[in-house]
Amino acid sequence: MLLRLVPEFELRRDVLPWLAERGCAAALDTSENSSALYVVNVERNGKIIYTWKGDQRNTHIGLYDLQTKQNEHLYMFEKNLHIISCSVNNERTLLAVSFCQYTEEERATQLLQSVSKYLTLLIEIHPINNVRVLKAVDSCVRVQFLYPVEGRNASRESRLLLVSEDKYIEQFDIHVVAEEEHKVVIQKSGQLPRARVADDLVWAQWDMMEQRLFYIVPKESKSTLRCVQFYPEENFNSILESHLDIAVNDTQLKLVNFGYDYCQDQDVASKSLKNLQVFTSKAGGLCVCCSLVSDIPHEIIYSIYFLHKGYNKTFTVSLERAESHQLKEVAFMNLDYYVAAYLPGQFLHLLNIQHPDMLCYSLFLTGEDARIDTLQNCSIRCPWVSAALDCSAGSLYHVSISDSALLQLLHKSKRDCERLAALHCALLYFQHTEDLEMQIIQWISENLSTCHSFDPIQEFIIASLYCRLCPETENLDKLLPYTSLQDWIGAVPGVICATDIISLPVLEFQNSKGFWEKLNSNLESVKYAEPHLHYHSKVLRREWCNLSEEREERRTTAYLRNIFENAKKVLSHLATWDSGARLVPLFEEEDYQQQLLMGLYALEDLSSEEQINTVLSTSEANFLLCSGLPVSKFCLSFSAALSLHSFLSVYSDRSKKQMVAQLKDHLMRHLQYVGKKKIDQIVLDYVANLLNLVHQIMKEVWRRYQLHSCIFCFDERGSAAEFAVFHIMSRILEAANGMCMPLPPGFHTLHLGLGVRCLPLHTLLHYIDNGILQLTETCVRKLLKDLDDTEQNEKLKFSIVMRLPEALGQKVRQYWNHPINANFIARKYVKLLLEKLGNRQCSRPVPERLSFPVEFLPLNYLTNMLAEIENQGVHPYEKQDHVNARFVEETALKHTMTLLGLKYS
Repeated sequence: MLLRLVPEFELRRDVLPWLAERGCAAALDTSENSSALYVVNVERNGKIIYTWKGDQRNTHIGLYDLQTKQNEHLYMFEKNLHIISCSVNNERTLLAVSFCQYTEEERATQLLQSVSKYLTLLIEIHPINNVRVLKAVDSCVRVQFLYPVEGRNASRESRLLLVSEDKYIEQFDIHVVAEEEHKVVIQKSGQLPRARVADDLVWAQWDMMEQRLFYIVPKESKSTLRCVQFYPEENFNSILESHLDIAVNDTQLKLVNFGYDYCQDQDVASKSLKNLQVFTSKAGGLCVCCSLVSDIPHEIIYSIYFLHKGYNKTFTVSLERAESHQLKEVAFMNLDYYVAAYLPGQFLHLLNIQHPDMLCYSLFLTGEDARIDTLQNCSIRCPWVSAALDCSAGSLYHVSISDSALLQLLHKSKRDCERLAALHCALLYFQHTEDLEMQIIQWISENLSTCHSFDPIQEFIIASLYCRLCPETENLDKLLPYTSLQDWIGAVPGVICATDIISLPVLEFQNSKGFWEKLNSNLESVKYAEPHLHYHSKVLRREWCNLSEEREERRTTAYLRNIFENAKKVLSHLATWDSGARLVPLFEEEDYQQQLLMGLYALEDLSSEEQINTVLSTSEANFLLCSGLPVSKFCLSFSAALSLHSFLSVYSDRSKKQMVAQLKDHLMRHLQYVGKKKIDQIVLDYVANLLNLVHQIMKEVWRRYQLHSCIFCFDERGSAAEFAVFHIMSRILEAANGMCMPLPPGFHTLHLGLGVRCLPLHTLLHYIDNGILQLTETCVRKLLKDLDDTEQNEKLKFSIVMRLPEALGQKVRQYWNHPINANFIARKYVKLLLEKLGNRQCSRPVPERLSFPVEFLPLNYLTNMLAEIENQGVHPYEKQDHVNARFVEETALKHTMTLLGLKYS
């Protein structure tokens, strides 16, 4: 079972033993149809109010404290009443009760037909004293005390919401005074001050934790959702309005989280097939969940309105099996990051609130995975996040996703959509845990070839970076990428999804903090970031390729100096995280290519006049500015912003300085409270964490296959374990190339070393020619020095030497003292000198330069010509003094003698 429910309160477990001690035998009837004992309300501070019938059919009200695990008797009516609603204030000095005085059958026998059916009372219970009638009407009434901020001192004022079946809500202000010792009474004897909160509503929901009232007012064929926020020191304000395409039944008021009326809700549940609830999340998510009526048998329809995203999704599920008597109403649970849509015995749908755009990040389960043993009916309410109240059973549960069940699902799933949803959930819902990370890496290493529609390594790295960095800085979650996918064209078997654009909610508040500030930020990003500017690495990739091909002298420029300084900062920052001995031989050498990419990721502002040198083309500007929308209206993705910044730092001229400044200011506006220093630190952490994640993958793989440093012993062939690691490293390289992300220095050396040990020569050379394996100085130097010159090794060495880039070849060829290598160096030297000479002719032959005469005129002419060119100051191999005209002559003679079968002396 994916969802784990831990009981926090159960009537049978926590109340019945206490009642048994008090001798309340009538309340011990726990049969299915008994209404003797049931939960009436759950208060904000964790107090659960319940009612039961005494032996004399008296009606009692009790309270259970979740923190102290203690029961308390609050009040008793000396007659048999049906309690509809009940609430106690924070100080537990006042009790509001609404009850039905008689049934319709009893009313027919009453002599006084004018007696009101429903009575609402306000009772002083500290100690039990006066009773005041608030309402005496024929319509049902619900009551709910407002609760102040936690930790606030006891107040002399209480506020009570009264919700009438006549479709209005009003607030009562109640002032109390202390009389005598420990006696609290209501101050005014006359009418209590009241204020109208809402009128003409057809549906309402109480958010007890945040003290918010959501309600719906019908308007023509649509409905208007509104929200009233209650404040501890002030009154209340209407803060939100949103138009919804939902037709709510206006004949009967539907209430959510205003207590639980056992008998009435049982009657409603048998007739109504619609469930509507509003859920909020800590990150500023606002969702309206609605179970719709379907005319087609064995079909379930439910909609989720993602108001913070500006669209709704309607899901249609065809049931494989359904009993005719079963209700087709979907229950909803709020898990903060997810909304769970649950139909007992059929399916469980975890809908991603934070990233609902792609269906592959929501998890749809059926069968055993969707089973929840403790919830077998739809009478479920969510009093707060990650809580579920089973009203019929009188049980309150803490609801969470089981990490062990999620990992099992990840391992056994065969569909990419389930794997992707489970992987995303494991990384972002559970945050960063080393043990979970290790198990995910193990799954990735086993399933690299089975995931066809996404790259698990890319998804792991990007989602982990998102998870690690976003909690540190507010609103960073809107700038960092959370997935490697641009879109998803797949389908979830058994589910049909339709997406509709809806109007964004209208907020009316000033200087509001917490949830409303985050919701407003989400709405602003939706308004001004369409179309979304996804991360494109091609700009960064082009700049990296350009710099990689530059000559070494370019390293002295201010631009490159800055890049390499940034790379050093990243590596030094990373070194502080892992100061112990490294299991995998990484970070042990300098890597020019990877340091370039690190530095480009962490590039600082280079928009000063001395560093702006080329013109930004109009086509690139139009692409980057996304169809000409105003720069001030952008909400760039963080990685795209880095790419833009690095691009503009190089490809702009003095006439474009203002544009550079605008883009820089634009980024600062989205994180204006952070400052440049903090932004630089975010980028530094981003790159360092990226490298660390690759290192973590390598470390877990290394440990799993039990490898050691013998991989650089080229005189032995690689084992099956080494070949498996080589394959995983190839996939890591593919993922890195796809995202244009840097790899830890030494990665390519390690990869090449494994390739030499594991691959046959023709495959090895094919990998090198296609860029999968990159020749590094460390590995090639060791290969040339350590391998002896057998025929097979000579063929390998010569094939490697022939493929070396010029700069690298000049450094490492000297380590192979072999005629083949000398012949190659001589040929290369002659070619370079003759290219320098061009069409010019040597002015005159030079005198003999060698210690012995050679009677071979073509060779004499060539060496004299080379000596003449050298005399003109041309020397391509300045760092290798022994490579000159004489070296060419000696090499040519040795090679000729070898071909003739003669001995050279």
